[in-house]
Amino acid sequence: MTFDRSIKIAPSILSADFANFGAECVAIEAQGADWVHVDVMDGHFVPNITFGPATCAAIRPHIKGVMDVHLMISPVDPYIEGFAKAGADIITAHVEAGPHIHRTLQAIRAAGAKAGVALNPGTHASAVEPLLDMIDLVCVMTVNPGFGGQKFIHSQVDKVRNLRTMIGDRPIHIEIDGGVDPATAPLVAAAGADVLVAGSAVFRGGSVSNPAPYGDNIRAIRSAATH
Repeated sequence: MTFDRSIKIAPSILSADFANFGAECVAIEAQGADWVHVDVMDGHFVPNITFGPATCAAIRPHIKGVMDVHLMISPVDPYIEGFAKAGADIITAHVEAGPHIHRTLQAIRAAGAKAGVALNPGTHASAVEPLLDMIDLVCVMTVNPGFGGQKFIHSQVDKVRNLRTMIGDRPIHIEIDGGVDPATAPLVAAAGADVLVAGSAVFRGGSVSNPAPYGDNIRAIRSAATH
């Protein structure tokens, strides 16, 4: 992975066809996705259960680019090695998921992955300030974590702006997760975000057998964010 601040679209496979994950990953990359975002939920930290390291390992051969794994789980530390071995390029843990986020980030980097930290809507940007020199990405949740298809929380745009100032010239991505579509993408891009996670807004109207709408949706989001 090389670092740049160009807009990257990271479709969330939470909105993909679960019976066709490999083909869905191939389809979204062919249609212009930059990263593939994997939302891992445990039914404990968030009110939903999705997938684990075995699923990540199964789809990894179908992903040419970046596999961006977002752990909405608690505890996190016992599972870091498993997701790293499954091929995660980036592993993101929530600052709220445990008492030792610094240790968690150290463990992610020690496992060979890029380290990300995520902030829930109710968590202040200042929570990441002591961590800035050991992270590669900060994920701003613009919905409450746990479900796809929720409405964008507009108060988070100021948080993105604060983070962009705080980060300065450090090579840290600002990722937005939740409610991203052509209407909200320009707001967060203007505030300083460069990675846009989109689930339903990418997969809407398409399928493995008809992937063209994925490309239309990705281009619409990217165009809105860059103009």
